[in-house]
Amino acid sequence: MKDNIVKDLGLVESGKARIEWAGGRMPVLGMLRERYEREKPLEGVSVAACLHVTVETANLVLTLRAGGAEVALTAANPLSTQDDVATALAELGVKTYAFRGESEAEYYECLDNALETTLEVGPAVVLDDGGDATTRVHTKYAELMKNVVGGCEETTTGVIRLHARAKDGKLGYPVIAVNDAETKMMFDNRYGTGQSTIHGILNATNLLLAGRVVVVAGYGWCGRGVALRAKGLGSNVVVVETNPRKALEAVMDGYRVMPMREAARIGELFVTATGDTSVVRGEHFDLMRDGAILANTGHFNVEINVGDLEGLAVAKREVKENVLEYRLKDGRKLYLLSEGRIVNLAAAFGHPPEVMDMSFSNQALCVRHIVENYGKLGKEVYSVPREIDEEVARLKLKTMGVEVEELTEEQEKYLSSWDLGTK
Repeated sequence: MKDNIVKDLGLVESGKARIEWAGGRMPVLGMLRERYEREKPLEGVSVAACLHVTVETANLVLTLRAGGAEVALTAANPLSTQDDVATALAELGVKTYAFRGESEAEYYECLDNALETTLEVGPAVVLDDGGDATTRVHTKYAELMKNVVGGCEETTTGVIRLHARAKDGKLGYPVIAVNDAETKMMFDNRYGTGQSTIHGILNATNLLLAGRVVVVAGYGWCGRGVALRAKGLGSNVVVVETNPRKALEAVMDGYRVMPMREAARIGELFVTATGDTSVVRGEHFDLMRDGAILANTGHFNVEINVGDLEGLAVAKREVKENVLEYRLKDGRKLYLLSEGRIVNLAAAFGHPPEVMDMSFSNQALCVRHIVENYGKLGKEVYSVPREIDEEVARLKLKTMGVEVEELTEEQEKYLSSWDLGTK
């Protein structure tokens, strides 16, 4: 095991300044950090965090450490690490294993270091974003799983994998699906993903979105956010969706809905946000117009079938950072952003700190919930406790200077009764 695996220690001061800047825009997490500093609810606990190494994540890590936890941090994606943040955290004493541009072997070396340094000590909590850490614990480190008291999952893709594992009876410890908290998915997934995905695409391409046909694959909370922001910039948005209820919602929201085989013929920019594989594939590339641009905002780089694209291409070149040009046999050119990886983190900064304030406050409170309820939780996937979700919402409103209405005694009685009706 190594103490740290980071790149360019000369970036420390830049990283510290950016972490502080983001922290000033995460007031709920700041209040929790002050509370954790006083109460030390995580004393003696080890946390293995496989998350995107950003300024927002740094503030979560520092909050957990303020609560007494020993934290080891590794990246949830080879291209999502902000190197100045990683080096700053290492300087601050957090065991950090992450640098931008990791190979597959380096990615898993970093993950293994973070897991070994925490699981061998225990009691440990595993924070995951996408499911790689959870899978690694259940396979390579199964003998150390006895030291894991629970885990949290940050994103839709990881929650899908968790439910599949639990359904097969293969989940070895309780995990809270933080992604499914209303104060996470309704804000982080919609407003965070919507803004940061467009930011990443514009950073990579400087594309004019007004008047352009933008195809959004998936109309979950993330897809809703991307469609909303693209529409706001004047794009003609087309939605591709397999779920009839979500497809109907997209129609009612004013978008055209059609299968990918039809959308492929008219789209100029394609954005995948499904959590599934091969959403855009060879049969669709064959139909696309010259100059079409492909971007993915899902967690894994499987939504755009890059293997199919490579097979159809006769030439490939990098025309600018985060933009790969594929020339097909008939002369058409298709452009892939950020290697098909998560574009909002590979080509931009990820979600704004204001929305991650809620997501990571949920994380911090759920870690405490797991530790305080050790032995009471079964080996299954849990929703975020309602009281935690509502506490985060209340605190967020308080920091925004917003006051909500309170029910009168008469109103509370009315809502809990069955015998009051028309008079």
